[in-house]
Amino acid sequence: MNLEYNTQKEKLILPEYGRNVQQMVDYCVTIPDREERTRCAYTIVQIMGNLFPQIRDSDDYKHKLWDHLAIMSDFKLDIDFPYEVVKKENLLSKPEKVEYKLDHIKYRHYGKLIEQMIAEACKYPEGAERDALVSLIANHMKKQIFSINKEGVDDEKILKDLYHYSHGKINLDAATYKLREFKEAPAAAPAASNKKKKKK
Repeated sequence: MNLEYNTQKEKLILPEYGRNVQQMVDYCVTIPDREERTRCAYTIVQIMGNLFPQIRDSDDYKHKLWDHLAIMSDFKLDIDFPYEVVKKENLLSKPEKVEYKLDHIKYRHYGKLIEQMIAEACKYPEGAERDALVSLIANHMKKQIFSINKEGVDDEKILKDLYHYSHGKINLDAATYKLREFKEAPAAAPAASNKKKKKK
């Protein structure tokens, strides 16, 4: 007796419905009487819906089932569909390419937001408000570097980057201007077991 394995059979169009449903669809296409063919199609759609009851909550689940029926028939099923089903050419067409505007980022490890904040800080007049914003930016830059390099966060390098970013408008001396120190968060301690030992 020769056993036929699924790997030797024709590949299923929509494998999630299984081979039995695909065979039903194939048979439905061959029915000569249009009215009988239509009744068969409705029965198949009902069976398909019973296989996936969870999708019944979605508003367009019946429409999806009829789309799937058309796809499984390779669009050969000649009936009056209750919905406008997907077209074969639409399945093969690729969506149009979406063009994204890629802005140049001078130092990617700081991100675009830092560049924008520095540009805004440069517009501020000299004073306490500008100093507070510059301090916030510089310390955030250090934090960004610390997140990728725990060993070597150099204040002088941060302030030099800030100088270049601002085209020389923000010039802080590392000898006198100190940034915050960041420390790595300690590893979480394992949760203590609340289970009591059973008495012997």
